[in-house]
Amino acid sequence: MEDVDDSDTKPFPTKTSIPPFWRSELDPLDEYRSTESLPTTCDVLIIGGGYAGIAAAYHLLCGDKYEPGTKPSVVLVEARQACSGATARNGSNTQPPFDLLSVLISCDLGGHLKPSVYGRLPDYIERFGSATAANVADFEWKHIDAIAEVIKKEGIECDFEIVRTFNVYTDREQALKAKNAYLKLKSLGIAKETINDLVWTDEDKAQEVSGFKDCVGCFASRAATLWPYKLMMGLLSKAVGQGLNLQTNTPASSIDRELGPNGGKRWKVTTARGPISASKIIFATNGYTSALLPEYENKIIPARGIACHITLPPGTEAPKLPGSYGILLPRAWDYLNQRPDGSIIVGGARPTFFAQDSEWKNNVDDNTLIDPAAHYFDTYMQRHFVGWENSGAHVESIWTGIMGYNSDGLPRVGQVPGREGCFIAAGFGGHGMPVIWLVMKSLTEMVRYGKKFEQTAVPNIYKTTKERLESTEDRLNSQ
Repeated sequence: MEDVDDSDTKPFPTKTSIPPFWRSELDPLDEYRSTESLPTTCDVLIIGGGYAGIAAAYHLLCGDKYEPGTKPSVVLVEARQACSGATARNGSNTQPPFDLLSVLISCDLGGHLKPSVYGRLPDYIERFGSATAANVADFEWKHIDAIAEVIKKEGIECDFEIVRTFNVYTDREQALKAKNAYLKLKSLGIAKETINDLVWTDEDKAQEVSGFKDCVGCFASRAATLWPYKLMMGLLSKAVGQGLNLQTNTPASSIDRELGPNGGKRWKVTTARGPISASKIIFATNGYTSALLPEYENKIIPARGIACHITLPPGTEAPKLPGSYGILLPRAWDYLNQRPDGSIIVGGARPTFFAQDSEWKNNVDDNTLIDPAAHYFDTYMQRHFVGWENSGAHVESIWTGIMGYNSDGLPRVGQVPGREGCFIAAGFGGHGMPVIWLVMKSLTEMVRYGKKFEQTAVPNIYKTTKERLESTEDRLNSQ
C-alpha cells in the first residue's frame, strides 16, 4: 500500500473531534508517550487505542505470565488521544436490524454492557444453524461476568453496576412479533441461560414496569452500565505498567512488507512520526480499517452516530429509572442509560438522518454534529418517561462518533487473509461492548501462541476469510 498524504481520500480519523461527556475527566495517559521517540522496531504493533487495542495490550502483557526474557516488545500507536474514538463516544447503532419486526434491539452503547442476541438469534439460526446461534448468545452473555471480574481484579473505578435493562416497544405489531420470536426461541431450548433470563411484560403492565410512556410491551434482562473511558484507561495503565510502549497522537498512514535484519519478513508501518517495523500487527481500527487495509473497503464501513448527555437544573433531583433502555420507536431504536448522578446518556436519532447516506455512511467526521439530529434529544425525557414532565431535563452536551459496520453484519476477527502476521478485530457494528473483551483474549492467543482461529473461543462466524472478502453480500444497503 502506498503512503497516503491526503487524509480525505481514505477513512483516517479527523485531527480534532467534538469532546464527548465520557472524556470530561481525562486520565494522565490521555496523551501519553512512553518514550520521546517512536521505537523503530517491536515484536507486536497494535494500531488503535480504543476498546479493542487496549484489550489486546492488556491480554498480551497482563494475562498469562511469561518465562524470564520471553516477554515481547509491544507498541500501541493511536492516531489521536487514548480512547478518544467510538469507545469514549458511543455513537448510535444506526444499522438497521435485519428483521425489524422481531428484533430485540442492539444497544450496548452509551456506557452500556448489554448482551443483545435475542433478536439476532432467529436470523443466526436461519443463516448458520441453532448450534452456532447458541454459541454467539453464550459468548456475549459471558462478557458481563468477565468484565466484572477484571474490574474487581484490577480495582478500577468506572461506575460499574449490574442492572436490569429494558427493550421497550411502542407499536403493538412489533411487540407481538418480538414476543412470538422469543417464545419460539425458548421452545427450541437453545442458549438457555440467556433466554431464561429474559422476562416479557404485556401491555397492561408494560408502562408501569418500564416507566416508558406508551409502552405496549417490554423485555427485561441482565446487563451492566459503566464509564467506558475510565474502564479502558484503567486497563491501559495496567498494560503500560507491564511494559506497553504507548504512543498517542501517532497516526499510521500505510503498511508495507519488508525484509528484517536476519532476512525474515516484517511489516513496516509508516506513521506521522516516522516508520516502525513489527513481526506482527494487530489492527484494532474498526471503522477506519480500510484506510490501512484496502481489501476491507466496502466490507467494514465507517458509520457516524450521535449521542448526548442530559442533565437537570441545579438542585433538582432526577427521578430514578428502573434500568437502562433500548427503545424501539417508529423507524428508530434509541439507547439510554442513567448515570449514578441521575443524569442521562441517550443516543440514536436514526429517523432524522438515516435516509441521507452522506450524513452517516462512509463518514468519519466526528468533529461536527449530524445536523438533522442536532435537536432530536431536546425534551427527550419529558416526552417519553413517566415522572419527567416537569423535570427541566435538558441537553448539556452532544457529540458524534464513528463506528464500523460490516457488509455481512458480522465482526471480522483473525489473521488477515493473504497477510501473514497481520491480525484484525474490527467491524463491531456499534455492538462491541459484549463482544470485544473475549474476542481480544482469543486473538492475543493467536498472536502469542500461534493458535488457529478454530482453537479459540470466538464464534466461528466472526472469522475473517477470503470468502467473506470476496462475497458480494451487502446486508446494510439491502435494507
